[in-house]
Amino acid sequence: MSRRTATNVLDEYLVTRSQLGDSQAFRQLVARWHRLLVQQASHITRDDEAARDIVQESWIGIVRGLGRLRDPARFRAWAMRIVANKARDWIRRQQSYRRFTNQVEEAARMSEDLPAEDPAGNEIGRVRAGLADLDAEQRMILTWFYMEEMSVREIADVLSIPVGTVKSRLFKARKALRHRLEEE
Repeated sequence: MSRRTATNVLDEYLVTRSQLGDSQAFRQLVARWHRLLVQQASHITRDDEAARDIVQESWIGIVRGLGRLRDPARFRAWAMRIVANKARDWIRRQQSYRRFTNQVEEAARMSEDLPAEDPAGNEIGRVRAGLADLDAEQRMILTWFYMEEMSVREIADVLSIPVGTVKSRLFKARKALRHRLEEE
């Protein structure tokens, strides 16, 4: 029996035992595959820290879906597919975030071009300064909602998050901006 075959048999055994609720077998499975899955995620994302987070999230998906894996011999491909999908999701979120950041920067440049003699200029300046004090995500969500007139649904789609999360983030961003403006 070749080493590769012995390795496959061991993985099948550990998967089967894990499916039966053997937590020690699952820990062994994690010990055997974690490093390889992190390497795969890192290769896809080119970000070691993100890769570790992605694999942690992937293990949650693996735990939840392990009982539905019908062929324990397919564990390697199945687990790697989960990691690859989560890594691609991470890349899409990063691209959305970069687009959002670019839009926020563009909106900031456009607002800087407002005429100084504009009667609302002082108020706009205060709001602009308040926005500048917020973190990038809060600036982004407020800019998209108010300046770009994106709907909550559109923002949720861009960020790949639930509508309720967008509403919550909008509420927190408005509150933070209000707090900044009241401090002045």
